[in-house]
Amino acid sequence: MNKRSQQSLWKCPQCKRRFANRNQSHFCGKHVLETHFRGKPKEIRDIYEAVLRAIRRCGPATVLPEKTRIAFQVRMSFAQLTARSKWIDGHVVLARRLEQPRFRKIQTISLRNHLHHFRLTSAKEVDEQVVGWLEEAYAVGEQRHLTQAPQRVCARRNKPARRSTR
Repeated sequence: MNKRSQQSLWKCPQCKRRFANRNQSHFCGKHVLETHFRGKPKEIRDIYEAVLRAIRRCGPATVLPEKTRIAFQVRMSFAQLTARSKWIDGHVVLARRLEQPRFRKIQTISLRNHLHHFRLTSAKEVDEQVVGWLEEAYAVGEQRHLTQAPQRVCARRNKPARRSTR
């Protein structure tokens, strides 16, 4: 592993949130997960739970309720969800640009950080393809993308992740 992915996490002295980068820019705040689902149909919470189950299959992750979104973090944030009234918008951070019809938009932040935006309207849409994205993003959250050529391997299962297909 490279030095950066082995460093201890920096903790914000005000909000106590941990970050891979010292003095990471962020908004301190204490937010409650339930506020993201208040007044929304049960299906919205079901989508969130399906995504969370898929993430937990890869290993431990911190759920970070923020003001307008729910982030998922290992060493760094690798995915986020924003609950809407009829769907959930989200993104995964992948170490490569992955062109697929289900992505609504792809933003390239750096050579190994690409935000892939998607929309889910039911828990059934958290299928093998979405699970594949989450597995690949989880490795980015662990910062494994800094130490090896881009690939998808789910750390806890110790076997190659499923290939994302159309």
